Amino acid sequence: MQIPYELILGWRYTRAGRSTRRNGFISFISGVSMLGIALGVGALIIVLSVMNGFQKEVRDRMLGVVSHIEIYAQGGAALPDLNRTLAEVRANPAVIGAAPFIAAQALLARGDDMKGAMVRGIDPALEPSVTDLAGELKNTVLKRLVSGGFGVVLGVDLARSLGVREGDVITLIAPSGQVTPAGVVPRLKQMTVVGTFSSGHYEYDSALVMLHQDDAARIFRLEGPTGVRLKIRDLHQARAVADQLATSLSGDLLIRDWTRQNRTWFAAVQLEKRMMFIILTLIVAVAAFNLVSTLVMTVTDKRADIAILRTLGASPGSIMGIFVVQGAMVGVIGTLAGLLLGLGVAFNIDVIVPALENLLHASFLPKDIYLISRMPSDPQRSDILPVAVISLVLAFLATIYPSWRASRVNPAEALRYE
Repeated sequence: MQIPYELILGWRYTRAGRSTRRNGFISFISGVSMLGIALGVGALIIVLSVMNGFQKEVRDRMLGVVSHIEIYAQGGAALPDLNRTLAEVRANPAVIGAAPFIAAQALLARGDDMKGAMVRGIDPALEPSVTDLAGELKNTVLKRLVSGGFGVVLGVDLARSLGVREGDVITLIAPSGQVTPAGVVPRLKQMTVVGTFSSGHYEYDSALVMLHQDDAARIFRLEGPTGVRLKIRDLHQARAVADQLATSLSGDLLIRDWTRQNRTWFAAVQLEKRMMFIILTLIVAVAAFNLVSTLVMTVTDKRADIAILRTLGASPGSIMGIFVVQGAMVGVIGTLAGLLLGLGVAFNIDVIVPALENLLHASFLPKDIYLISRMPSDPQRSDILPVAVISLVLAFLATIYPSWRASRVNPAEALRYE
């Protein structure tokens, strides 16, 4: 099978021999265009992979503490019929775990230190069926939460900020107090720290308190749990399952899935991802359209060659094909190099970033700001393929005008001064 001469000449022009200073400069510009495309594609893949990894890491750690779906009674009151609600949710085939809970807010005091906290009263026997964190703690600290014991399990950062450890006593201050002739007196209860947990999510490690639901009901003067937490088979179907439960459950209940609980955060991440894609695509576009100047210079330098080919019978389409091949080669090589660079960094970012942090003595992700402390990465085909296609398309579009200009060269005019 004979290789078309358009491919041969296009590849030869891409390599651009250095027999003259002009040819060497054209080769340099072509290399810069190729490098620019590679860096743009690589940067796009790295940034999108890191943003995917960040979203996945925070989501997974969040769902280690937060259940897929939560069902509340109106106004934060106790559920009117807990057993019926549990029976109805467990009848849904998508639900694989259900546990009652009490949600409230309070202050924790230890000496002169005082911190706001999210209080969660749980059933230690059922809680492991709805969250991964409870599943990890069920044979350790959760066993120490017994009804009437008034023990608490604190997030590790909350315990550190209060300066307490296992066995220490703290004071829990309920927001609604007792009315006395002297005014409203807040309700205080001394609690024993029976353990700590680390979810890897700073928001919960610094604010969440778990205690037995019976103790929480006594402290906050509730008749029973204020809600039910659910775990479903497929977390991505949480919204659909929540909609199903909204029509099947009896009573006036509020239902919220994990996507609605953190809607603003997930929407912000998606918006940032789209904006970064657009901005970095412009970098690829700038590099791709450098090909225009490269090919225009090549066409000007090869006018005599074009004229000779035309006199030997080459058609304008063939001439155009030669320079399209040249530009496409630069685009393909640059895109492939960018893919290798981007994927190489994305798959090894857990090694590269710690090395840079040690070298620069800096922390790129303070966990109190970014919720996680290590740089995650999750390359996805749905991001990589569009990046590669867009890069190739932009490179191809950049070749159209110079190639068309080459096909319009008049052989007589080109050879007049040769």
